[in-house]
Amino acid sequence: MEKLRIVFMGTPEFAVGILDTILKNNYEVVGVITAADKPAGRGQKLKYSAVKEYALANNLTLLQPLNLKDETFLAELKALNANLQTVVAFRMLPKVVWEMPSFGTFNLHASLLPNYRGAAPINWAIINGETKTGVTTFFIDDKIDTGAMILSSEIPIDETENAGHLHDRLMELGSQTVIDTLALIEKGSVSTVIQKDTANTRTAYKLNKENCKIDWTKSAPEINNLIRGLSPHPAAWSYFGDKNEEWNVKLYEAKLITEEHNYAVGSLICTKKEMRVAVKKGFIQILTLQFPGKKKMNTSEFLNGIVFSVDAKVY
Repeated sequence: MEKLRIVFMGTPEFAVGILDTILKNNYEVVGVITAADKPAGRGQKLKYSAVKEYALANNLTLLQPLNLKDETFLAELKALNANLQTVVAFRMLPKVVWEMPSFGTFNLHASLLPNYRGAAPINWAIINGETKTGVTTFFIDDKIDTGAMILSSEIPIDETENAGHLHDRLMELGSQTVIDTLALIEKGSVSTVIQKDTANTRTAYKLNKENCKIDWTKSAPEINNLIRGLSPHPAAWSYFGDKNEEWNVKLYEAKLITEEHNYAVGSLICTKKEMRVAVKKGFIQILTLQFPGKKKMNTSEFLNGIVFSVDAKVY
């Protein structure tokens, strides 16, 4: 049984949880590859990725290539002498990278493949009202998230949980699934399953301003799922309009109220402590929101400082 020498590739917080579990299970990580530092915030100071912070804190060999086909980077990667590469939330790899180690390169994806291939699987599972999701490990090939599957693990999605909560549960589930995958590879007992698409296979499209905007003409459950599925980041948003003023407002938490009413869709109904938006067959009660230039706050706190007219609306 050949001892594993792992190069780990990843960038966000989700990847850190997996890397930490690999090390705590006494696997040898000979190098970490993460994204280049990016300017962020008002001062445009260079920001380290979550994986870089972790790698530095744990004295791991770190590479941050701008170009994955660069000859210098490829020479440095080869010099690490890894026999396996593990990828979690990184970027598409060129063939020269993923075929380098003798045991290949496997990826952990936060969905039950072939469903939700793409950039935002955790968000879209909630947005689309799924009742279950999970994680899948697979060997990387020349397309995105299409390789032969090694293991998958499933969990239910709670009808009130948001993307942040599901992210943390999938990170825990993913950590164990990666450890189980490493054990199979080490023993030489991996058997894979080829992914088969169906007419119902769904995609986890990249999130952008357009697909994060709330369409108040949709059903109340669809609107509520969008708010849950985008909270805490990047957050669903809507225009609020009142007395010739308009604000771009982020919504983080809401509650579904099924109730017949005569309000026009998009009407904003406020008391001193409560804010509701009229939708088809009910209301969306807004619980947590953020107006431009203000901090994120709960609705009762927000309504202490503002009064809307009866003509206020969202759109």
